[in-house]
Amino acid sequence: MTDAAILLGSFVLMLALISVGVPVAFALGLVGAAGVGVFLSPAHLAEMGNLAFQNGTNFVFVAVPLFILMAEVLTSARFSELLFEAASRMLNRVPGGLAIASVVACAGFGAVCGSSAATAATIGGPAIPEMLRRGYDRRLSVGAVAAGGTLGILIPPSIAMILFGIINQVSIGQLYIAGVLPGVLMTVLLGGAIAVAVRLRPGLAPAIGPVTWARRLEAVKRVWPFVALSAAMIVPIYLGVATPTEAAAIGAAAAIAYAALTRRLSRAEFGSALLRTVQTTSMIMFLVIGGFMLGFVFSSLGVPQSISRLIVSLDANRWVVMILINVLFFLLGRYLDPLSIMVLIMPTLFPVVVDLGFDPIWFGVITIINTEIDNILPPDGVNLLVLKSIVPEGVSMDDIMLGSLPFVLVLILGMALLMVFPEIALWLPRQMK
Repeated sequence: MTDAAILLGSFVLMLALISVGVPVAFALGLVGAAGVGVFLSPAHLAEMGNLAFQNGTNFVFVAVPLFILMAEVLTSARFSELLFEAASRMLNRVPGGLAIASVVACAGFGAVCGSSAATAATIGGPAIPEMLRRGYDRRLSVGAVAAGGTLGILIPPSIAMILFGIINQVSIGQLYIAGVLPGVLMTVLLGGAIAVAVRLRPGLAPAIGPVTWARRLEAVKRVWPFVALSAAMIVPIYLGVATPTEAAAIGAAAAIAYAALTRRLSRAEFGSALLRTVQTTSMIMFLVIGGFMLGFVFSSLGVPQSISRLIVSLDANRWVVMILINVLFFLLGRYLDPLSIMVLIMPTLFPVVVDLGFDPIWFGVITIINTEIDNILPPDGVNLLVLKSIVPEGVSMDDIMLGSLPFVLVLILGMALLMVFPEIALWLPRQMK
């Protein structure tokens, strides 16, 4: 059987299992176990178990529950309300100021979160009702939050970047630093698109009343913990004095301490945050271990290497290949969640990308942006489904989907800029000590 047939057959079997209700993580593991039985020996099955244990207990993975815990604590303590209030007061004179404030608040919360869906839900809670109360267009309101939520996986810390780094053996610290400027770029592009839309159609967002500088400064002073917390994690990584796991420990401890000192988090809420952290971490760990099991079979059979040699031998323009990879993300996003796509296809695609001469760190950022796009693509983008569960009555799923579609084009524009100007992502990592 050819390598292409093995790859295609594995994907078909996995999609068949998912279609009958098997969780993605277990579908990956079952296909991997079947591959061992068909193509390898029983000794490989034992080796697969050892591989799953080694990767599942990897020290780098400790960062995942720590970042999740930090985000859960900050969410439970309702710090997102402070972020949105500060952003809305500072941007009150800008066309579509509240919608842009939602994007900026998402960027700020993303700097201490790491999850797209969590960012959209946390900021959407206070932001969407306030925009609707002020007479903002429903679709603009939900679309801005859905798109802004995607910044939670681009601006470090990012759980998706941790998975990309571990799967492909790429420096997570460099990935984090590489996401900073693209995160700023995406924030500016999303905010700029809102401002232009409101300029062209003022009825989308009525003007907000005047706000004094005293009230602005008061709101800004209340969000200094976010700035300090983000700096406490990113600066040590940039300077090379802390690993992402150590930075995650600093962030989680600081978030818990501040929530306790300000009495914004009860004992019951903290217990709930711990429980949600365990649930989310378990889901991610099962997914990663299942992906490693299937990747082990492909690697043992030499499938990624063969596919890479085949594509390179075709002598096709490498940018055509990159565009096709982006299209593949789009197609798979109709059936799988973004993290599952990354776990599934990276073991095969990453060697191809490297052999074509693309920078692994740059490709990591491009992958994350593809993940962002999948999160808001109708009809089943993760952020869209999350927002449906929290929006006020009167906001339909059609409003959420149609409101998010224009922002998909903005994210694609941002990805195109990164392809034309890769230094946007690579300049800061190259300055690291």
